Amino acid sequence: MELIRGIHNIKHAHHGCVLTIGKFDGVHLGHQAVLANLVAKAKALSLPSVVMVFEPQPEEVFAPQQAPARLSRLRDKYNALKAVGIDRLLCVHFSHKFAAQSPSQFVHELLLNKLGVRFLVVGDDFRFGFKRSGDFAYLQKAAVEEGFDVVSTQSFRVDNCRISSTAIRDALERGDFKAAQSMLGRPYSISGKVVHGEKNGRTIGFPTANILLKRHKAPLHGVFAVHVSIDGEQYRGVANLGNRPTLSGSRLQLETHIFDFRGDLYGKRLKVEFIDKLRNESRFENFAALKQQISRDAERAKAVLVNYDKKMEDINE
Repeated sequence: MELIRGIHNIKHAHHGCVLTIGKFDGVHLGHQAVLANLVAKAKALSLPSVVMVFEPQPEEVFAPQQAPARLSRLRDKYNALKAVGIDRLLCVHFSHKFAAQSPSQFVHELLLNKLGVRFLVVGDDFRFGFKRSGDFAYLQKAAVEEGFDVVSTQSFRVDNCRISSTAIRDALERGDFKAAQSMLGRPYSISGKVVHGEKNGRTIGFPTANILLKRHKAPLHGVFAVHVSIDGEQYRGVANLGNRPTLSGSRLQLETHIFDFRGDLYGKRLKVEFIDKLRNESRFENFAALKQQISRDAERAKAVLVNYDKKMEDINE
């Protein structure tokens, strides 16, 4: 799948497509139903299928404190879209300047002149342009005038699938990983590159692989039983996602202790799948108390994961 980073990288060869615009946060089963239809429509028209997303997301620009936690980062979104057969991902830089353009500019300059959209799929609540003055009705009128088709994601969905990113966030927040997995079609996961930490875990016998979450909010916090994918191999582990209050941490990061693993992980990409929540993140009086709790967490995580893996084996037999 081709990644186009920014409007300035749209080439003449990119003209002519079937397009959908949205956040596609998590690329859940509801999204996948829409995307499957988009891919089928693109094939029927002998055109490439294109997904347009915005980075950062609009809420993160206009109301960062109220912006929802992300289910997926751009790399995860790219991989999920590629898996369902999308041809191109267009990542548009969202800014106050971009938001200030008129609806006509957005439609005529970007959608028609640059992308040559022949078929467009958007939510019927999609708003765009200066003061969000463009809407689905505007697109329908432009489609008639300019000779392209536009449909809503609701009419383009299969079996009236009622799944939303908000519902998945709510499930993760209350620790209902079964519900989240049923909507995502897979366990919820976070992927990232392992960075050097403060190496405190080594001193108490629990070295961790650390992934910084940078500017993004996380949809869950606490201590979890996890599966970890490393170079195609799966391991069990226990992970803490938070700010490490006992160590006076200030940055949000995912720290994972991987059972029965020996090796250098710095610079490697890991995928951490969240299987069950063990407890909330807590502050302990000292390092010794923290070590005791991590030991208990590790034993509980092992028991949870053995039970979970056996259930999965029974289901798949």
